[in-house]
Amino acid sequence: QVQLVESGGGLVQPGGSLRLSCAASGSTFSANAMGWYRQAPGKERELVAGIASAGSTYYVDSVKGRFTISRDIAKNTVYLQMNSLKPEDTAVYYCNALLATMKVPWGQGTQVTVSS
Repeated sequence: QVQLVESGGGLVQPGGSLRLSCAASGSTFSANAMGWYRQAPGKERELVAGIASAGSTYYVDSVKGRFTISRDIAKNTVYLQMNSLKPEDTAVYYCNALLATMKVPWGQGTQVTVSS
């Protein structure tokens, strides 16, 4: 079964940058339509960025112009470059397929904390 391992989170000051990675094991899972999701304390998990199989991308309005999703299929890895981070970006970040029928069990996520 495919396992997802997110990494790259940490504590960063407002305005800083982080690059998240999501490594998928077991198959070329990352070639599917993939998304980065986040869950802040007391809130539901939300989709923040997606990349289609053909490569087109989607961003929620709150991260447009600041976040960039990409992937390396050869490495079976999806990335999220996050720039100009804001305190409201604080959350646990996860990756998974965009389509419900393609989703696999969620990984442990990676914590992003934006604070001065």
